[in-house]
Amino acid sequence: MTIIKEITVSDATTQSYRSQRRPRRSFDSRTAYLEHELSIMSPKRWRLNLPFRDYHFELEDLVPALAATIGKIVMVAAVVAAFAGPLGLSSEFVVENVRFEMLIAALLFVILFSGLLNPNANLAGTHGPMIPLIPLIIGAGGHPMALGIMVGLFGLLLSITKGGTKLMSLTSEGVRGGLLIYLGAVGLFSQVKALNGWADGIGMGHIGFAVIFSTVLMYALLARFKMRWLSIPLGSGIALAIALLLGAPFEFVTEPGIPHLSPSYWWGADTGWQMGWPELHHFVAVAPFAILAVAMWSPDFMGHRVFQELNYPEKAHRVLMNVDDTMAVASVRQTVGSILGGGNLTSSWGTYMIPAAIAKRPIPAGAVLTGVFCVIAAIWGYPMDLAVWAPVLRVALIVGVFLPLLEAGMQMTRDPKNCQSAGIVIFASAFVNPVFGWSLTMLLDNLGLIGDKERGNSLPHLDRWIIPALTFIILVGTMAAIGMLPGIPALL
Repeated sequence: MTIIKEITVSDATTQSYRSQRRPRRSFDSRTAYLEHELSIMSPKRWRLNLPFRDYHFELEDLVPALAATIGKIVMVAAVVAAFAGPLGLSSEFVVENVRFEMLIAALLFVILFSGLLNPNANLAGTHGPMIPLIPLIIGAGGHPMALGIMVGLFGLLLSITKGGTKLMSLTSEGVRGGLLIYLGAVGLFSQVKALNGWADGIGMGHIGFAVIFSTVLMYALLARFKMRWLSIPLGSGIALAIALLLGAPFEFVTEPGIPHLSPSYWWGADTGWQMGWPELHHFVAVAPFAILAVAMWSPDFMGHRVFQELNYPEKAHRVLMNVDDTMAVASVRQTVGSILGGGNLTSSWGTYMIPAAIAKRPIPAGAVLTGVFCVIAAIWGYPMDLAVWAPVLRVALIVGVFLPLLEAGMQMTRDPKNCQSAGIVIFASAFVNPVFGWSLTMLLDNLGLIGDKERGNSLPHLDRWIIPALTFIILVGTMAAIGMLPGIPALL
């Protein structure tokens, strides 16, 4: 009997996607159809996955693709501008480099890797938490290419050793939930403040109120009708319409064109970054920052996979994001992009994964569309002006990233055992930063000092305290070296 059961399960898992696919009319609801699509997919790692053979395109794929494109323009512009300011580079340089970065991401990595070669790897996006540190990196004698290569090297080492998966397994639901609540709340408050600041700056404070109020009503209605996957395009469109109708000034300034494609231009002594190629001392200067950047990946990647776990059916485990594969792709993308001349710092692409998971869509189809949209935006130019306009930008980040983060964190902390760990990680993150909060709370939680005591007692010594303690010591030492601990001057 057991043998027959095993053979049946084996046969079911080896059936092709096309042979199991059924038309939409065979299901009672759209949700049932989408969940069936997720459960029958079986992506091949590091082998060719083809559209219509291994996956299909659906209307819902347009939403994460659009959200990802908006997020890409916004986040890469923020990173490149953070480098450009201390280096005295112009806003025209920033726009040119962002367009170049979008072509690199779309043509070399988004479509090729996440769309075709490994649909279990999330798209390689932008590392937002590193933006405040960029002036410190430049002030310490850092070089954008040296930083990118070091981040790629450390990230690849973490991926090869399966360190990302190990750290994710050692982080309890309480710690994950608290981290998501903190990131969601802080991001939400900052975006509302930024939008109101923009409105006050143009002497039209009422526009900020009108946009936020309409966003609250829209999001509540979409949640009521279980259509939150529409929140980014609908919310951004409503924000755009309200701001224009109320008289907010806007004009297109980015014209169509193709950016410089030669690394020699970008790393010339008098062109591009105007810094030349990096030397040994540049790599030494950026090493602590690169370690910290890669350390931030684990909680970031965990948060994105959580959305799949919360929104996908149980049978869809084969399409879940592979943390180590995503780290590998992000590392290679970081290294190649930096050598070619880009200024982006890479992480898991949250503005893609979060809406894709909510829309119950797998990675590859939306990835292909994201790549196409990024190429169009980079060459056409005008969409970039819309994406970075304050009403569109702030609302897209609020409803597409920070509100879902907040909701997911609250879902994960419903068990009383998880509330204590969640509270500690929020407290510690507010005290220093999320990396400090995550590493400290993971150590305390695994030791059984907080949270679920039985979970800590069931772990072997390596998982209970050795790995968490080493992680905490390395990260705190790195933060102390570069002056990130409150009240303690930089040791280096």
